[in-house]
Amino acid sequence: MRWWAVLLVLVLVSCGGAATPTVPPAATPVTRPSPTAAAPASPTPRATAAAAAQTTPASEPIPTAVPGHETVLLATTTSVQDSGLLDALLPRFQDETGYVVRVIAVGTGQALELGRRGEADVLLVHAPDAEEQFMAEGNGKLRWLVATNDFVVVGSPDDPAGVRGTTSVLACLQRIAAAGATWVSRDDRSGTDLLEKRLWKEAGIDPAGQPWYLTSGQGMGQTLVLTDQKRAYTLSDRSTYLAFRSKVQLDVLCQGDPKLLNFYHVITVNPEKFPQVNAAGAEAFARFLVSPEAQAIIAQYGADRYGEPLFRPAVEPGATPTP
Repeated sequence: MRWWAVLLVLVLVSCGGAATPTVPPAATPVTRPSPTAAAPASPTPRATAAAAAQTTPASEPIPTAVPGHETVLLATTTSVQDSGLLDALLPRFQDETGYVVRVIAVGTGQALELGRRGEADVLLVHAPDAEEQFMAEGNGKLRWLVATNDFVVVGSPDDPAGVRGTTSVLACLQRIAAAGATWVSRDDRSGTDLLEKRLWKEAGIDPAGQPWYLTSGQGMGQTLVLTDQKRAYTLSDRSTYLAFRSKVQLDVLCQGDPKLLNFYHVITVNPEKFPQVNAAGAEAFARFLVSPEAQAIIAQYGADRYGEPLFRPAVEPGATPTP
């Protein structure tokens, strides 16, 4: 072999070796949260609907009131009123911004109807499916998750239907119907009422017109009082039950079913569709509810009085909402 051929072989071997990648010094790994760890193992339709809400805004100063437009009309579910949560939140918001919030506590269904007519500036509701429809119709502008808790089936301690300890709400309802045990329904198109009716349907039961199926047409607090008087069963959000526990003799008999998850959202009414609404005041209130200050109040509310918080915050205290 000629000398130049030998030299060419050596050059090619040398280049091939240089092409072999070298391993860089080990870098400190970046730990990222597991997407599956942050979500429920088996999301329910309600959880999926809640997740469809717009991303919580980054924390920023809450705008103060615009002179001449200080009043904000809030249409809300009765549970945040009956539980006392609004009493803990509103004074702070009003003192800091100069806005005055007028509360219309009518239940989620009626609150959404007020929004559809442009008769409220902002809504605080807990019926994700109905909320999604409200947004799809163009009635809302912003929709953010504010807090969560859950629903429970409560009833007389003697539990005539024998449902104590059940974790399947559908099985619980089927036992109550089979026993002909008295049930009290709100029947007011509230978020609680909408969920209850859906659960009866999923259980394969139509309770309407049955002698054991009573309706109150009232908010959650008054429905609990009537349920106690009738030694009956009802569906309640946990927060209102805990707030009324000392006033009624009712026990939690069914809990823990993923179908009973409860999501509270704030929705601002769309000013493009309803120019008469106080859009600035509505957005200021919505931003306050998802601010670290309000979320910290929500995280602790009720713990000193009831032994446990009545709500879970949408954003953990100390964390910055993701923009």
